[in-house]
Amino acid sequence: MTIAHTLGFPRIGAQRELKQAVEAYWQGRSSEAELLATGKNLRARHWALQREAGLNLIPVGDFAWYDQMLNMTAMLGAALARFGFAAQLSLAEYFQLARGNAAQPAMEMTKWFDTNYHYLVPEFSATTEFKLSSDWLFDEVSEAQALGVNAKPVLIGPLTYLYLGKEKSAGLNRLDLLPKILPVYQQILARLKKLGVEWVQIDEPILALELPPEWLAAFRPTYEKLALGAPNILLATYFESVVAHLDLLQALPVAGLHIDIVRGPEQATAFARHYPESKILSVGIVDGRNIWRNNLAASLQILQSLHEQLGDRLWVATSCSLQHVPVDLAQETKLDKTIKSWLAFATQKCAEVATLAKGVQHGTASIAPQLAQSLKAGESRVYSPLIFKREVRERIKNLQPCDDQRRSPFAQRIAAQQAELKLPAYPTTTIGSFPQTAEIRQARAAFKQGKLSTADYQTAMQGEIRHAVQMQEKLGLDVLVHGEAERNDMVEYFGEQLQGFCFSEFGWVQSYGSRCVKPPIIYGDITRAHAMTVEWSRYAQSLTDKPMKGMLTGPITILQWSFVRNDILRADVAMQIALAIRDEVQDLEQAGIRIIQIDEAALREGLPIKRRDWAHYLAWAVRAFRVATSCVADTTQIHTHMCYSEFNDILPAIAAMDADVITIETSRSDMELLDAFSAFNYPNDIGPGVYDIHSPRVPSAADMLHLMHKARAVIAPERLWINPDCGLKTRGWIEVEAALKNMVQVAHELRAVA
Repeated sequence: MTIAHTLGFPRIGAQRELKQAVEAYWQGRSSEAELLATGKNLRARHWALQREAGLNLIPVGDFAWYDQMLNMTAMLGAALARFGFAAQLSLAEYFQLARGNAAQPAMEMTKWFDTNYHYLVPEFSATTEFKLSSDWLFDEVSEAQALGVNAKPVLIGPLTYLYLGKEKSAGLNRLDLLPKILPVYQQILARLKKLGVEWVQIDEPILALELPPEWLAAFRPTYEKLALGAPNILLATYFESVVAHLDLLQALPVAGLHIDIVRGPEQATAFARHYPESKILSVGIVDGRNIWRNNLAASLQILQSLHEQLGDRLWVATSCSLQHVPVDLAQETKLDKTIKSWLAFATQKCAEVATLAKGVQHGTASIAPQLAQSLKAGESRVYSPLIFKREVRERIKNLQPCDDQRRSPFAQRIAAQQAELKLPAYPTTTIGSFPQTAEIRQARAAFKQGKLSTADYQTAMQGEIRHAVQMQEKLGLDVLVHGEAERNDMVEYFGEQLQGFCFSEFGWVQSYGSRCVKPPIIYGDITRAHAMTVEWSRYAQSLTDKPMKGMLTGPITILQWSFVRNDILRADVAMQIALAIRDEVQDLEQAGIRIIQIDEAALREGLPIKRRDWAHYLAWAVRAFRVATSCVADTTQIHTHMCYSEFNDILPAIAAMDADVITIETSRSDMELLDAFSAFNYPNDIGPGVYDIHSPRVPSAADMLHLMHKARAVIAPERLWINPDCGLKTRGWIEVEAALKNMVQVAHELRAVA
C-alpha cells in the first residue's frame, strides 16, 4: 500500500497548552508531575488526531519541552561541562541549559535553517563525551504503542547534530567526535528495535546545504554502522533539493529516503528514474512551511506518475515537520470565509496527505469530493477581487534608482546627527519593547473584545508609555523608546494595520521554547491605509527632552515572519511592504522623531539554503530595506536590529543596508560575532548586546563591562553603543530595572576613562 505519514506535528497544542504548562512550572505555579501529565495528554491527542486523519505511520519523538536539538543533547549525555551537571539531566537542569542560571548563561540559540524556529546550539570541547543518558524517546514509543499507534520514532541525525554545533576548544574539529557519538546512536536504534519499532526517521537536513567534502564523505560509513541491527531507517532531508547527492543517497544502506519536492520539485523525477528496487522513496508534497491549501489534482498527477515507476515503494508525506504551521484551522471562526477556504493548517495537512495516498492507491474516483473542493478553492483564489491592487503594482513599477539611496554618505550623516542629537560617548538605549505586563495584556484583550472603549484604551496605553519613559529617565538611558505597550507582536501589530493581511485567532507556531507567535497571513497586495505608530511615538516624545526612537519592523522580517502568498514572487511582496514602511518612516520624521529603528531580525534567516542563490536574495532584500529607509534627511538617524544569527558571511550585504546604527546579539556568543565585524571593517556604528534578555539571569555590571572591553578591542570606541541584545517584553520589570541600571553604570565607567 501507499504509506501516508508526516515528519512531525506541532507540539504546542491547539490552545498553546504546552506553553502555558511550561511557564506555570517555571513560575512555581505547578509541579513537575502536572507538567509531565500535560505533555503526555498532548502527545496522545496529537497521535490520535493524525491516526484519525488516515496516516499510517505516526511520528514519535517530535515532542520536546523546549527544543528537539536540546532533547538530543540530553539523550546523548552531551550536557555542557560549564554547568557541572551529570550526564543524566533532571527536568529542572534541562531547562537551565535552555534558560541559564545564576552561575551560567544559557546555551547559544540560532535559527533552524531558514525558518523562524530557534534551536539551542550544542557546545563541544576536547573533553566532550557521549553516553545514552535519557529514556524519554523509549518511554514515548511505549506510550504510543500502548495506545495502538504505529510509531515511527524521529531522531536528529548524528551528522546534523554535530554540524549544527560549535567547537569550544581551540583546534577541535567537531567531525572528529563522530566515532564517539555513533555508538550511542547504535544503542538508541537497538533499543528501538527491541521495542518492536519497524521504521525510524533520522533527520539529516544538512544534506540540503553545500557541505564540505569531508562531511559528505562521512555519510556512507556513518549509515553503514547505524544500519546494523537497527529498524528500517528512513533518512529524511528537507528544505531544499538534494539532487546533487543523488548517487550518494541512493547508495546509502538505508531502507528509505525522504525528499522535499515543495522546495525542490525537480528532484522527484531525478530520484525516481533509477531508484533502487529495495528502497522506499517518501515524497514530501504537502507544504509543511506554509498554510495554503494543497492543489490536490496537481499533486495527484505528480504522484501517479511516480507511482507508475515506484509502485508501493512510493510514500506520501509533508515536505518537512508540521511544527512550522498552526495546529487546526477548524478552530478559526472569525476568518473571512473565502480566505479560510484557501488555507490548511497541520490537522488539515494530515488529511491532505492521507487523501493523496488514497488517490494514488485507489484512483482519482476514490477522492472525487476532495478533488472538487480543492478545485473550487483554487479557482476562488485565482479570481478573487481581494487580491489585486493596481496602484500598488504601478508604484513599484515607477520606483527610481535614487529611491533606495540616502542623500549623503555615512561620514557626513553621522556628523550631522551628532550635531543634532548631542549624544555622549557610548550612548545607551534598548531595542524597543518593555515588559508586557498582565495589566497591558488584559487591557488589550478587553479593547479587542469591545469591553474597553477606544478612549479608555488609549489612556491606559499612554499610562504605560509614561511609566516606561519615566523609568528610562530615572535609569539615565540616553536614547529612549516608548516601550511598545500597545503591540501584541512586532509583526502582527503592523500586519493588523496593513491591507492585504489577515489574521487567524489561534494560528500559533513555536518560535523557541515557550515563545509562540501568530504569523500574519499575506493574501493580497499590500497598502498602508493610515499611520500606524506616529501618535504613540509623538506622545512619548512629548514626555521627554531626550531623543525618542520610532520603532518599526522591516520589510524582510515582516515577510519572513508571515505566511506569505505563493502566487507572486517573494521579492515583489517584500517591495510592497517596503513602500508601506517608507510611508510610515516619512510620517515619523515629519512628527519630529529623529531616530527611527527598523528591525530586520530575519534578514539572515531569509537566505536561501543554497549559497549559489544568496546574491539574488540579498540584492532584493537589501534594496527593500533601503527603499523603506532612504527617504529621510541626513540628520535623521536610522537604526536596525538583528538577532540570533551568524552574520560573518553576509556582512557586505549588512553594510550595504547603510543603517547608521546596527544593534546585534552578542552576549550569548561572548562577543565573538564582533570579530567578524572588525575583520570586515564594518563602516557604521554598532551596538553589541551586553544583556541576554532570553534568560531570567540578571547580568552584573562586571559581566557587561567584560563584554564591552572585548568590544572595544575590535571596534573603535566612538562607534560603540550599549544596549541589550533584544527587546524586553518577555522579562519582568524588577529584573529589567536591575539589568539596565547595571548597563548604564557600565557606560558611565567607560566614559570616565575615555
